[in-house]
Formats: sequence, C-alpha cells, structure tokens
Amino acid sequence: MAAAEAVAVVLSSSLKPDPAPVPESAGTAAATAATSSAMAAAAALAAAARTGSEATVSKPALATKLLSLSGVFAVHKPKGPTSAELLNRLKEKLLAEAGMPSPEWTKRKKQTLKIGHGGTLDSAARGVLVVGIGRGTKMLTSMLSGSKRYIAIGELGKATDTLDSTGKVTEEKPYDKITQEDIEGILQKFTGNIMQVPPLYSALKKDGQRLSTLMKRGDVVEAKPARPVTVYSLSLQKFQPPFFTLDVECGGGFYIRSLVSDIGKELSSCANVLELTRTKQGPFTLEEHALPEDRWTIDDIAQSLEQCSPLLPAELALKKSKPEESNEQVLSCEYITLNETKGEDDVIKTL
Repeated sequence: MAAAEAVAVVLSSSLKPDPAPVPESAGTAAATAATSSAMAAAAALAAAARTGSEATVSKPALATKLLSLSGVFAVHKPKGPTSAELLNRLKEKLLAEAGMPSPEWTKRKKQTLKIGHGGTLDSAARGVLVVGIGRGTKMLTSMLSGSKRYIAIGELGKATDTLDSTGKVTEEKPYDKITQEDIEGILQKFTGNIMQVPPLYSALKKDGQRLSTLMKRGDVVEAKPARPVTVYSLSLQKFQPPFFTLDVECGGGFYIRSLVSDIGKELSSCANVLELTRTKQGPFTLEEHALPEDRWTIDDIAQSLEQCSPLLPAELALKKSKPEESNEQVLSCEYITLNETKGEDDVIKTL
C-alpha cells in the first residue's frame, strides 16, 4: 500500500494544472478537481494491482541479487552473541528477505550461498566484524593477518579464569599503590615484536577441539607456548583506579585479554578485561563502515560492498565475474552448508 500511495501522490501532483493568469470559474475548478481525483484514484488502483503482481516476482529478483553479491564488508557485532552466532543471524535475515530456501527453489539446481567472517570477536566484545560474501570469502585470510585496533578497559586487582569479566575470579591482589605513571612506564615492554602466551579460553585448538570447549567441559588443558605477535601502538587513555583504558593497535593472533593480564602481573598485581571494543580491522572502521543490524538488508549490503571495494588493496580487488551458464543456476539455492577452516588462531567461518 505504501508504494501505491507514493505513486498516487506523484501522479496526482503531476496532473495538477499550472497556475493560470485568468481565474477559473467555480464549475471549471470543480471539474478539474474531480478529474484529478479520479485519475489519482485510478493510478492508485493500478499501482495496487501492480504491487500484487510484483510480490510474486520480487523474491526471485532479490534472490538473484543476493546470490550475485561478492566482496568484503563489515558489520557491527554487539556484546552477547559469538561471531558465529552473529553470522548465522545475518545469513537468516538475508535468506528470509530473499524468500530462500522455498519450494520454488527446491525444483531448481542447487547453489550454495557463501558467507563467512574473518577474525573472531569474543562474545563479550563488540565492534567491527569483517564479513565476506560470495567470492569475498576467499579474501578473509588477509583480514586475519592485517592490523586491528581495540579500546580495552581493564580492571586491576582481580584475575579470572577467562581473563575477562565473564569468568570466575581466581585471584585478588592490592592495586591501591599503582599510579598512572607506573602503567605508562611498562607499556613499552608490550610494544613491537613480542612473545605472548594465548589464553586457555580461546579459539585455539587441541586435537580438533577449541580450548575453550575443553575448559568448559572440565578437561585438563595445558597452556599453549608463547608465540611471536606484533603490537604497533599501545597507549593509556584513562586511569581511574581500579580501571584503566588502553588504545591498542596490533597484528593478527594477538589477544587483548592476555595483554591486560600480563600488564597486571608486571605491576605486581593482577587484572582482567572489563570491556572490549574493536574499532578497526584492516581498512574497516566501526564508525564509518560497520553496518548495524537494522541495515542488514540485501540493498544495504550491496551498497556497502561498492563503497568498501576501493578500501581493499589492488591485489585483493575482486574481478568482475563471468556470467553463469543460465539464470536458473544463479537463482537456485536449496541448502546452506557450514564449513570451518582449521586454523590455530582467528577462525574463518563460511556458511
């Protein structure tokens, strides 16, 4: 109805006579008004009729557009869901908008909608999550090795088993004598190429299973050995005991939780992450590029893909794909597969 009303308004507006220098008679004005109203009503009815017929073809058209999307964009992940859960939510919204899968599609050839994310964010964290769709899923590996930027709020005096506020408190130590100068004085030790022990609660794997899964199950898990990581910049933004705020830019495989924990130990105390926000991943920033959930639509994502394409290095830019063998093959989508690449660090998920 909204479309019909909009068309009616436009048509009604275009049918209004131009102002005449000679005043019309009452009869002429009435006739003109009646004619305009009748034509506007007819246009509204025609638009309504068209809306009904278009409803049967709009879903296939949207499905065609959805399956043609290729590239990399970013979404805003809120606190709460895991990165995988958020990706599933995105997938479900897109499939529902396109009416896929449905009985109409099951009669056609099968084609998988590929969508994945590069660079896992903890469920308690929020911020930029880079997503690849179509052939863009092949570009996600570069997102893992690229730089990332975080704003982290740490809490002194408490250590937890997960190294953040979601875990159980395992230790408490005094922090009242720690000053802002003390924190600033040790940050250089955590800048540059350093060695870091990753947390036990992580996406790292042992015998094909995540360490976090093994820990929650109560299995005995040994810490992974320290490994080389890179911190490009690290600064203290605010200190209001027991809380301190860090601005961190780092490379792939770096854990903010481990950094905050190590800072606490270096200060002869302990610490855990209270809040964590990823403000940048590669060229994508939270403020400029991350789509909030109310903009997870096919059209918004298509527009975002176009806007984000120039941000990618030339060697990663997607070439225009060749036309498929037939429209039928492009439109078909009966099932969605879920595959996870086996990596030791950040996880690329492809749906």
